[in-house]
Amino acid sequence: MCGIVGYVGDRSAAPFLIDGLKRLEYRGYDSAGIAVYDGEKTEVVKREGRLSRLEESLNGNFTKGFLGIGHTRWATHGKPSDINAHPHTDCSGNIIVVHNGIIENYQEIREWLKERGHRFRTEVDTEVIPHLIEEYYQGDLVSAVQKTLEWIRGSFALGILSGEEPDKIIAVRKDSPLVVGLGNGENYIASDIPAILEHTRKVYILKDGHMAVVKKDRVDLMDFKGRKVEQEVFDVKWDAVAAEKSGYPHFMLKEIHEQPRALKDTMTGRIDPERGDIRLDEITIKAEDLENIDKIFIVACGTAYHAGIVGKHAIERLTRIPVEVDIASEFRYRDPMVDDRTIVIIISQSGETADTLAALRESKKRGARIIAITNVVGSSVSREAEDVLYTWAGPEIAVASTKAYSTQLVSLYMLALKMALEKGTVDREEAVEIMREMKQLPEKAQRIIGGEQKIKELAYQYSKWDDVFFIGRGLDYAVALEGSLKLKEISYIHAEAYPAGELKHGTLALITEGIPVISLVTQEQLYEKTLSNIKEVEAREATVIAVAMEGDENIAKNANHVIYIPRTIPFLTPVLTVIPLQLFAYYAAVARGCDVDKPRNLAKSVTVE
Repeated sequence: MCGIVGYVGDRSAAPFLIDGLKRLEYRGYDSAGIAVYDGEKTEVVKREGRLSRLEESLNGNFTKGFLGIGHTRWATHGKPSDINAHPHTDCSGNIIVVHNGIIENYQEIREWLKERGHRFRTEVDTEVIPHLIEEYYQGDLVSAVQKTLEWIRGSFALGILSGEEPDKIIAVRKDSPLVVGLGNGENYIASDIPAILEHTRKVYILKDGHMAVVKKDRVDLMDFKGRKVEQEVFDVKWDAVAAEKSGYPHFMLKEIHEQPRALKDTMTGRIDPERGDIRLDEITIKAEDLENIDKIFIVACGTAYHAGIVGKHAIERLTRIPVEVDIASEFRYRDPMVDDRTIVIIISQSGETADTLAALRESKKRGARIIAITNVVGSSVSREAEDVLYTWAGPEIAVASTKAYSTQLVSLYMLALKMALEKGTVDREEAVEIMREMKQLPEKAQRIIGGEQKIKELAYQYSKWDDVFFIGRGLDYAVALEGSLKLKEISYIHAEAYPAGELKHGTLALITEGIPVISLVTQEQLYEKTLSNIKEVEAREATVIAVAMEGDENIAKNANHVIYIPRTIPFLTPVLTVIPLQLFAYYAAVARGCDVDKPRNLAKSVTVE
């Protein structure tokens, strides 16, 4: 996820670009850059780090020019650096592009363009776009862009300008958001409304598969084939603070709703069911390496630790290698049995979690091979690991993690599949079935979000309780742990998760009349056992809120309320079952008047032990 801005008009473009990027810096902040056409040439200035570094380098001496584009980056391909920062150019520096999203087939395009004589300067996927446009440019920028769009696969929002046609910006949307702001004698583009809200409240929210030719006095909307399209102007009624959250009341709710997009992005270009292949370019482990591995550790904290419990199930089932999951703050103090026949998988959203980093370093000292799963390119964890698998969730602002967790889950599934295919421990037909089901997860996640009203009503109804219990078996228990953490950290309700079979070993003493017990029932092989445990709490007159798969009519006879998730293979249900629990926690916190995005005593990145 990145921030894009663009300006065409009669004012100096650079101050608008810098101001707009400041309002979008929450979307990406590892590098920033602007490009401004000054009447003769396009000047590009870009810097690694926060936007303030770019401002310092400009030192108030803005390039004079009335046409420009800018970008704040959240890295996916290529480490944060001056050279990898956007905007990117063609060989001549004449065609300039900013991009939010992922180009799946950039490597094959890059090789083809090299054969055609194009010279590349960076590691990033975006750079193929200006070179493709250059390849097709014959005096008509719009036509060259449309030919380029026939080539590229993936998700993208693009802002494009050319010194050959300095009266326009071309804006393109496929899957990644992009808006066009309408002014008087000037127009704007942005990846999100806050960037332009000081200048206009009238916008076109571009639809997927549409593009806009933006000039200072007109905007032409069309599809990728150049056919004119009509669209109503959207009148923004949000204030500036709400606009930063795209109209959502809290970042947490926005990030829950972003999960379908984040899941899709994290799998984009990596899963190929047609070929039965998992392509993880950052993971170099091969079959011969796995032959020398006796054990795998997964080490993490908090939400990432809960993802690791799901990862243990996935890796053991598919690779038949024993897996142990450890809390990072405990790991190095118990003299773990780690050596050169061990893989240690480190999971950290920020890549800077102090306890997790310490566990990584201790494991390396003992000779283990380190695989990192992180959301931040260039983070300490990513730099110190031998192999890195990036989750492409984009920046997560709310303290309570949501989309980072779900993308960690799909990353662990992909890693498990890759290792199993290398090792030959999974039938390819089964692997293909899992991949096909994984590709459907974003759409199924969206369906759950579309039905959140019922979850909201339940959360409001039971938010007055001071205690809530979560139960489940197998993978359902792993998700119950995350659900209870979400509820306690943002609503301050005391919440506990238990393996359902453990209730009779003490916990039933706490089950009283009416107390909410959220019961996850998605694992077919454990269904009858879990149902028996639900009967145990039902007999103590608890209120049972079940989470089950669509088509399970029997569960309604054994629960007070049922939240259904779309049916998938039980192996993958954690990606879906967590979403109702996130929504329940969110709305319970709202009902109790809590500061959802900034819960008391907690921080987003824990950089102390």
